[in-house]
Amino acid sequence: MTAIKHALQRDIFTPNDERLLSIVNVCKAGKKKKNCFLCATVTTERPVQVKVVKVKKSDKGDFYKRQIAWALRDLAVVDAKDAIKENPEFDLHFEKIYKWVASSTAEKNAFISCIWKLNQRYLRKKIDFVNVSSQLLEESVPSGENQSVTGGDEEAVDEYQELNAREEQDIEIMMEGCECAISNAEAFAERLSRELQVLDGANIQSIMASEKQVNILMKLLDEALKEVDQIELKLSSYEEMLQSVKEQMDQISESNHLIHLSNTNNVKLLSEIEFLVNHMDLAKGHIKALQEGDLASSRGIEACTNAADALLQCMNVALRPGHDMLLAVKEQQQHFSELREQFARRLANHLNNVFVQQFTQALLQLYNRSYFLSVPGHDQSSTLAQHSVELTLPNHHPFHRDLLRYAKLMEWLKSTDYGKYEGLTKNYMDYLSRLYEREIKDFFEVAKIKMTGTTKESKKFGQRRLSLVGLHGSSGKLTGSTSSLNKLSVQSSGNRRSQSSSLLDMGNMSASDLDVADRTKFDKIFEQVLSELEPLCLAEQDFISKFFKLQQHQSMPGSMTEAEDLDGGTLARQHNSGAPLPVSSEKDMIRQMMIKIFRCIEPELNNLIALGDKIDSFNSLYMLVKMSHHVWTAQNVDPASFLSTTLGNVLVTIKRNFDKCISNQIRQMEEVKISKKSKVGILPFVTEFEEFAGLAESIFKNAERRGDLDKAYTKLIRGVFVNVEKVANESQKTPRDVVMMENFHHIFATLSRLKISCLEAEKKEAKQKYTDHLQSYVIYSLGQPLEKLNHFFEGVEARVAQGIREEEVSYQLAFNKQELRKVIKEYPGKEVKKGLDNLYKKVDKHLCEEENLLQVVWHSMQDEFIRQYKHFEGLIARCYPGSGVTMEFTIQDILDYCSSIAQSH
Repeated sequence: MTAIKHALQRDIFTPNDERLLSIVNVCKAGKKKKNCFLCATVTTERPVQVKVVKVKKSDKGDFYKRQIAWALRDLAVVDAKDAIKENPEFDLHFEKIYKWVASSTAEKNAFISCIWKLNQRYLRKKIDFVNVSSQLLEESVPSGENQSVTGGDEEAVDEYQELNAREEQDIEIMMEGCECAISNAEAFAERLSRELQVLDGANIQSIMASEKQVNILMKLLDEALKEVDQIELKLSSYEEMLQSVKEQMDQISESNHLIHLSNTNNVKLLSEIEFLVNHMDLAKGHIKALQEGDLASSRGIEACTNAADALLQCMNVALRPGHDMLLAVKEQQQHFSELREQFARRLANHLNNVFVQQFTQALLQLYNRSYFLSVPGHDQSSTLAQHSVELTLPNHHPFHRDLLRYAKLMEWLKSTDYGKYEGLTKNYMDYLSRLYEREIKDFFEVAKIKMTGTTKESKKFGQRRLSLVGLHGSSGKLTGSTSSLNKLSVQSSGNRRSQSSSLLDMGNMSASDLDVADRTKFDKIFEQVLSELEPLCLAEQDFISKFFKLQQHQSMPGSMTEAEDLDGGTLARQHNSGAPLPVSSEKDMIRQMMIKIFRCIEPELNNLIALGDKIDSFNSLYMLVKMSHHVWTAQNVDPASFLSTTLGNVLVTIKRNFDKCISNQIRQMEEVKISKKSKVGILPFVTEFEEFAGLAESIFKNAERRGDLDKAYTKLIRGVFVNVEKVANESQKTPRDVVMMENFHHIFATLSRLKISCLEAEKKEAKQKYTDHLQSYVIYSLGQPLEKLNHFFEGVEARVAQGIREEEVSYQLAFNKQELRKVIKEYPGKEVKKGLDNLYKKVDKHLCEEENLLQVVWHSMQDEFIRQYKHFEGLIARCYPGSGVTMEFTIQDILDYCSSIAQSH
């Protein structure tokens, strides 16, 4: 190892001005053993830099090469693995951890010891040595091979000190005084040795001369020791005196501690007593208000509300640990519970009586209204009668205003005694459901009477009486029954037949007999019904939310079943008394209460819808638009409210009636029959589609359900197109082209006037059909007015088609000039005019007067006749050139004939 160290120093470190201090032969732990050397070095130049260098033998094996170097200041931890047992493994923690296995434990210990010494000498930042023996860090490495390699150098490192400037100067002066200092070192060393011996002798003599002074010093030290002993004796006596004082001070301190502890306990006890007195003491005024407070006056209600809140605060105070075991606290809690039960019972009885009183008052108003209306000749301007005459529902705002004074008390009752709160809720629903059922049924009966136009209101109302029955029990439950209104039957008037949902006959009633004012009246009545119901439901729902302290403005997921929650006798079975409902259950409870209270609204609306549909199927259009608007408005307020759900259900019924009406109209189109003896003209369902579209456009203007009307338009127009063609094919009296032409002209005119965007394609199709059948009818009706001349020129065209040149046709025997002149002479102008006159009369018989298409058709026939005339003239010019043969009438003659014929008729 010594040879290796010298080789490394010579080949690697000396050229880099470095000194090798320690070396260890290692290999990486856990890998193939590839030996290398870890070297601890310092630089010879200042400032000194200490490094750990990894040296590896070259692949050829003939020299060593420097592989990697780490500065010692970057070394954080040296882990020797085991401080007790010998272990060749150790770790060096630089930026990452390097694990090594030394060739021997002695080499590892010598290397670690060298690193420790270098760290102590040159580094301010100390390296953490882990699992390293303390002896190894303090003592030198034992003698041996490594001692010979590293010990001397390490001691040299420890003992070496640099000469200062004065020492260098002294050595230079001494060397200058000796001539042989440089040339003969041995002589210089001997001289120095002799001088050192002289100095040592002088020092010994000096020491021996100072023996007397040493003796004096020793005597003084003995005296000082005696003084110290005396001081120690005094201090011991003082300590004994202080010991008694210490015991007295300890007693005083213990006494003070007990006093402080007592004061602390007294303060805490006072705090607890003040807490109980402040939070569990109810004022006498509050107790008196709870026991005797007037629940009928505003001042009494306010006093009872404040007292109830104070009682609730006392009962809900968060007691500290141990308070519930105090007898006084238990007695006070028992007193509070008795006050709560007593006031809750008194409050529930009073509110129940208020419900009964208001219900009785409302029933009396209903009775008086029905009585006044049933008395002949009674003044109809009275307030109660005016409700029915004006189709309005009674206003419950005064009742709500009186009850809302108790809203805070209801909230208190809900949080303290949920059983009584639930009982009041059920009683309120029972009373209100009966009251609203009577009011709403009367309201709808008046609406039906106004829709049918009958004048027997007094007779109808005279047939029913409201009977007030006894009020039983403290809960104020009301029993009894009322007689329902007789079902209205729609009677036909003298000048009008009963109506059904059909566009063909408008319910067995012609469109001309239908009074537009009746439809407008129905629309106003239906809108009035919805306008009255909507604020009634919203006001009641708002009152329920405020009075019973329930959530209503958040949307509720899912739907609710009526039978299970309303008539089962319990609104919140899953909650014990005093337990508040969660938000979702409270929202469900609002809907349940609204359905129980207004359970008659949906059936009554459906009955009214059925009556309106029976009166006139067109009413479904009005109802669809009005109901859609109200549903949209209700959903904007609360999509899951009772009003929104109910109106949505009724809207489904209206939509079904509307679809049924459209289907019936299409079926009626398919079943139409035409007379075989009269001309067809404009078909009834075409005229009625025009009426339907005009009315629908006025009704659905800016409506939310425009899409439903567009779908109905598409179905109806397809039905009209198909059935017009069907009737045209079956027509015997009127030519098919005339039926198609007139009806599609009428359809095109209707669609052009109404400008229905979804029927643009059908409008173009109607125009095309009208144009095609007009042309077809003109060609078919005009035929060949110059029949023989037509036959002659057809033969000429046949010869030309066979390959004969046009100018050679005149050489054919059957088609020479003489034959052409004979045919032309048979059609003088008089005969032509007579034929055109007969044609005009024939067309006049085919066409109806409603569309005024006679002149259009006649003009088209005139153009067609002139076209045939020009065709004949062209054939004569090409096939008989220079013959001088011409027709006996001109185009101007044709124009004159047609004009005179049209004017004469």
